Amino acid sequence: MDAPEKKDDVDSDSWQGTYGDCVTLLLCFFVMLLAASKPNPAIFEQIRAGIVRDITDSDSVDKPLAQLKTELEKDLQDLKLSDEQDPDNSLVSSDPDGVSLDLPADVFFNSGSATLKPEAFNMLKKFSATLRLQRFTTLNFDVQGHTDNTPIASDMFPSNWELSAARAATVARILIDNGIAPIRMSVTGYADTRPKYPNTEEDEEGNLIPIPYNQQRNRRIVVHAVPTF
Repeated sequence: MDAPEKKDDVDSDSWQGTYGDCVTLLLCFFVMLLAASKPNPAIFEQIRAGIVRDITDSDSVDKPLAQLKTELEKDLQDLKLSDEQDPDNSLVSSDPDGVSLDLPADVFFNSGSATLKPEAFNMLKKFSATLRLQRFTTLNFDVQGHTDNTPIASDMFPSNWELSAARAATVARILIDNGIAPIRMSVTGYADTRPKYPNTEEDEEGNLIPIPYNQQRNRRIVVHAVPTF
């Protein structure tokens, strides 16, 4: 009886090469997706806190952005800094990048000036005490100057650009003097290019007329806290 023909050996591991290529391509895809996306620090903070809570079964998770927002709201209450005409208009808000503290420019500066009013120093000292707390060391601060749309032309400030930048630099300097490391600070002047509210409205004849209340709210210094990760 003839012996059966011996079958060729089948390479049962040949699929592993294809599988490895697919996994590598998927990894590259997700890396490119992450690189092209703009992470939301607030959402990232919530996700991280949820993961830590599930793993450790503990609610004591650091959430610096949420904690900073709460602390700054307390500071504003203590200093009685609020919009009396619009109590629902909070001066502390969250955005996709971090937390913003809006400081009314009229409270801190005289019209057309970048010199702090005497009463502003104690206010900034209180904010500095909060910003330099140990639990907020992972945050950096961009101090932004904003004006309304009323042009200014003086020897010191040829335009609103110079005025907004000078006011932001003045506030940043006081924060630094009160213990915030300069390496954590940046200064930006936006003039009237990023109004929070419309500066003008159209009348019945189509002419633009100013809205003084909105102009007042657009004159502000913003301390924008962003995480370093």
